[in-house]
Amino acid sequence: MNASKPWVIPVLSLTVLMLASASLVVGRTTLSWDVWSDHDLVRHTILFELRLPRTLLGILVGAALGLAGAAMQSYLRNALADPGTLGVSSMAALGAVVSIFSGMAGADPWTLPLFGVAGGVIGMAALFLLSGVILSALAVAGISLALSLSPSPWAAAEIMRWVFGALTDRSMDDVTIAAPLIGAGAALVFGCRRSLDALTLGEVGARSLGINLNRLQWQVAGGVGLLVGASVAVTGIIGFVGLVVPHLLRPFVGARPGALLLPSAIAGAALVLAADIIVRLLPGGSELQLGVVMSLVGAPFFFALLYRMRRKMT
Repeated sequence: MNASKPWVIPVLSLTVLMLASASLVVGRTTLSWDVWSDHDLVRHTILFELRLPRTLLGILVGAALGLAGAAMQSYLRNALADPGTLGVSSMAALGAVVSIFSGMAGADPWTLPLFGVAGGVIGMAALFLLSGVILSALAVAGISLALSLSPSPWAAAEIMRWVFGALTDRSMDDVTIAAPLIGAGAALVFGCRRSLDALTLGEVGARSLGINLNRLQWQVAGGVGLLVGASVAVTGIIGFVGLVVPHLLRPFVGARPGALLLPSAIAGAALVLAADIIVRLLPGGSELQLGVVMSLVGAPFFFALLYRMRRKMT
């Protein structure tokens, strides 16, 4: 496989910057580029109270999901690994749903995100024992049970919000909550770069290089759990980002899994920003949920990838 291309990260970073700029001004109400100096209160409210938090969360969540997908594919050595397809996102959503169903979510702004992170970490830990299909089925069953026993319409609506992810109606409080948790998860995952590279030699080869595989396992579980849990806690389930991005980038970054992490994070941010802009511009009385749109895009990609892998095996 070719070596990493030096232009990948600069080009991806510039793409994110351009999409973030577009995200601030594009929508049902298009803002002019001089809105920063405009004294119109309504436009300032749209920019700073609605568009800015939405854009920042798009960057944070996209980066987190792209990074989580690259880490999972590298550690599990499974080209189809993704927080959504293996049930980790569903477990994080289940953690958030439990906090809503129990009424604990209203006690403190940090309660729901911490429950989401706990669900994500438990999901990653359980993934080492169970298959992704079983884990996803258990999480969906738990969410369905909470929905059917929901004590109020408000709780049911909140639960559905976590099933269909979106960036709408978010505030800077959500950014403040998600950013440190995602940052901590990213630090754990980036700390695994050398170990993930060594793991390409197999477990025996990695141990011969001094890699503590047990520590690596829990570091990946904690990092991915934080990334996915924090993302799901503020936006709900946005699937397939972690599946699509690493596959698109792998031909340009070479064979080292560690070299794939940063580009996947940046490209994940770009993908979520682009999808969110498209969601805003689609015709209709109300916006489609971002999670639904990503599933419509990601599902065909997943099946095409699966078909391609099966053909290689035959």
